[in-house]
Amino acid sequence: MSVPTQKASSKAGSAKAATKKVDSTTIKGLTALALGRTEGLEQAVELREVLREQSGLDPRVFALVKIAALVALDAPPASYFMQVQVALAEGAAPREILGVLTAIAPQVGMPRVVAAAPEVMLALDLELPAGTDSPGSM
Repeated sequence: MSVPTQKASSKAGSAKAATKKVDSTTIKGLTALALGRTEGLEQAVELREVLREQSGLDPRVFALVKIAALVALDAPPASYFMQVQVALAEGAAPREILGVLTAIAPQVGMPRVVAAAPEVMLALDLELPAGTDSPGSM
């Protein structure tokens, strides 16, 4: 695998980021993740299972709670895809995922739920409503 080197950015506002050095181990790790090589994350998967067991929740409920947390945190789109797939694999129904969004709306706010809905739709392999090019354009 060819390891990219850090290059200076000419974009305004990124001068601060360009002045920080990134060590080769970090570059290699990020490159591996960007290429989908997640072997180094086994400990995170093991930790997830330990936390699930300690929570006392069954795997389906645990996965649904994590979707609620993603909405509350205004998580990035990739997070929704992964967690929705986990929830489905653990036996959650798409209707239950909608139920989670409905249940948490008063606590997290309608804008976060509205922003999460297209991400959940994409994770469920549903088409976005006509007139929308991407989740952020709604």
